Amino acid sequence: MTVRQATIADLDTLVPLFDAYRQFYGQPSNPAAARTFLKDRLEHQQSVILLAREDGRDVGFAQLYPSFSSVRLSRTFILNDLFVTPDARASGFGRILLDAACTYGRQIGAARLSLSTAADNANAQSLYERAGWTRDTEFYAYDFALT
Repeated sequence: MTVRQATIADLDTLVPLFDAYRQFYGQPSNPAAARTFLKDRLEHQQSVILLAREDGRDVGFAQLYPSFSSVRLSRTFILNDLFVTPDARASGFGRILLDAACTYGRQIGAARLSLSTAADNANAQSLYERAGWTRDTEFYAYDFALT
């Protein structure tokens, strides 16, 4: 298996994976909108997408969004999206993508990666905890819908 940073040339590969990811979270399939969204992120260097491949087929991706920590005076990343195709789950690909995200962050000097997942996504929580991620018990997260 290989993991590499995706480029705009990978859109045809990324779109079906990203569309399936969105469907997993209850969104309707919309490959055209997924393509536009990913194209914008890649063209404007607004995210880093790591693409996992095994035996010539694409099995998953992780998408990192850059952010910053004012307190730590450093770059951070939000691991916003992690997806492995259903037929490749429980084969270690999620862990490999998590490790690749951490390696990428360390290589560019980021201080931290953060992520969130649904409270009922026990499989993802188990993966993160096995990989050494810790659940935040110090801060509450709040959202404010603008649309």
